[in-house]
Amino acid sequence: MGLYPAKWKMTHLYKQSLLIICAALWLLPAQAQSKAPRFCVLALAENGGHHIAYSKAARIWLNQLAADSSFAIDYIQNTDSLDAHYLEKYQLFIQLDYPPYAWKPRAVQAFEKYINTGQGGWIGFHHATLLGEFDGYPMWQWFHGFMGGIRFVNYIPGFADGTVKVEDAQHPVMKGLPANFTIEKEEWYTYDKSPRPNVHVIASVDESSYVPASDKKMGDHPVIWTNPHYKARNIYIFMGHSPALFNNTAYTTIFRNAIFWAAGRM
Repeated sequence: MGLYPAKWKMTHLYKQSLLIICAALWLLPAQAQSKAPRFCVLALAENGGHHIAYSKAARIWLNQLAADSSFAIDYIQNTDSLDAHYLEKYQLFIQLDYPPYAWKPRAVQAFEKYINTGQGGWIGFHHATLLGEFDGYPMWQWFHGFMGGIRFVNYIPGFADGTVKVEDAQHPVMKGLPANFTIEKEEWYTYDKSPRPNVHVIASVDESSYVPASDKKMGDHPVIWTNPHYKARNIYIFMGHSPALFNNTAYTTIFRNAIFWAAGRM
């Protein structure tokens, strides 16, 4: 018989085991949090307006993708704090729902440098081609060139379904996409001209496929493109106003591919 009763030894061993298990469980989150993200993303979206439902759905989807794919994402709702120093942290800038006007002067300078020098990648949705004179602001001439020299003219306020045709199936952002896919309830902006001569078109919408039919057409109608004249990896994706888009597998595939391509991870 030992120095301590057997019952005491069992209790002591049980307590020690519990302490080891608790210590291990306590350390696991700390170890997970200390792991550096693969890359950092900044997303800009207005905190209001009739597209707020899209931005809220996008945030849920993006947060889940970030958690699953080990990247970090931050959100801002205006450009007040945006400057060159602020952007140093980020390998990707997503203009989720924000037009190219009303930016603070420091933000304009920082963003132009970010794209011109290839400091990081850029994905723009929907409002990024709201180019013209709006709310008393002049058109941002640099952004006008960045988007292929187009000016906003009109849109379909009652919405229409449309068939998007992939033109460059070899582009990484189109990986896993069918040759054609449907986008429902979209506004389909029209411009004063097609951006095609100044950009590389990846996909366009077939205006004859609109349901209901609309007379708001421009003939050649690109809806996804990249501008190879800028050092940063960049892609504009027109579709981005309805939260229902996140139930569309084609759309979420494009969005996911665009993130990893523009961030230089594919």
